[in-house]
Amino acid sequence: MSFFTSLTKTAKLNSTLKQTAEARKSEGSKADQLFKSVYKSYAEILGGDALRAQALYNWGFALLHQAKTKTGNEAAQLYQEAIDKFSFCTLIDPDYLGAAIDSGVAFMDLARLKAVDADDDLYEKAGKQFEKANAIQPGAASYNLACIYGLRGDTEGCLKALENSRNNGSLPETVDILSDPDMVSVKDQSWFIEFIESLNEKSEAVIEKKASAEESSAEENAGQTIKENPRSIEKENHAAPVGERERAEVIECKEASSTAVPEEEKSGQ
Repeated sequence: MSFFTSLTKTAKLNSTLKQTAEARKSEGSKADQLFKSVYKSYAEILGGDALRAQALYNWGFALLHQAKTKTGNEAAQLYQEAIDKFSFCTLIDPDYLGAAIDSGVAFMDLARLKAVDADDDLYEKAGKQFEKANAIQPGAASYNLACIYGLRGDTEGCLKALENSRNNGSLPETVDILSDPDMVSVKDQSWFIEFIESLNEKSEAVIEKKASAEESSAEENAGQTIKENPRSIEKENHAAPVGERERAEVIECKEASSTAVPEEEKSGQ
């Protein structure tokens, strides 16, 4: 692909991304028309250059979002198309984190749409995508895995995944975890309650540590001010009185006058 073609396709991709954002904000038939338009643009970008992982990912992401606005077979078809785009994307770029995570999300959404059991193959496929995401970036999809384990009632797997998510800084806010429907079957169990309490204790510890650090900083600044003031006072105490300074200035002026050459001597010279 020539340099000019690359620039042209990059510009088209950026334009299509903006159109996708507009489609996501729209509703009804207008949204469908916009989505149809961006899909055509993504296809044109890929024409003659299949190695455009970014275009494929965003194409799949648009399909995933549209699927969430539909029901029944129409939604199922859109989810499957999104999964196909994510799959193609990861074939091109195996380390494309977003494609791995969103592919798993699409499988889970499709599983919910079809109301299948937690042990269904769709959840298995979702789990594999989340594991792939974790291989790319540790902990990136651990919470998603915890959701699958939670749906299955796998307490050990769920706790391990939650801890992994926490340790890697990818855990959602506590309120979001408690309101997550995927955690309904486990959130009343003692181990889950203890885990949530540990999160609250950690948050309180962080707040206390921050407050202590701020207090120490304030005390240090106050001590520095007290330490500096005596030097200023001492300096002022050692300064010559105003009268003495004035007399010194007069003496200096007189000495300067006595050493000056008289005008007569100058003219005589």
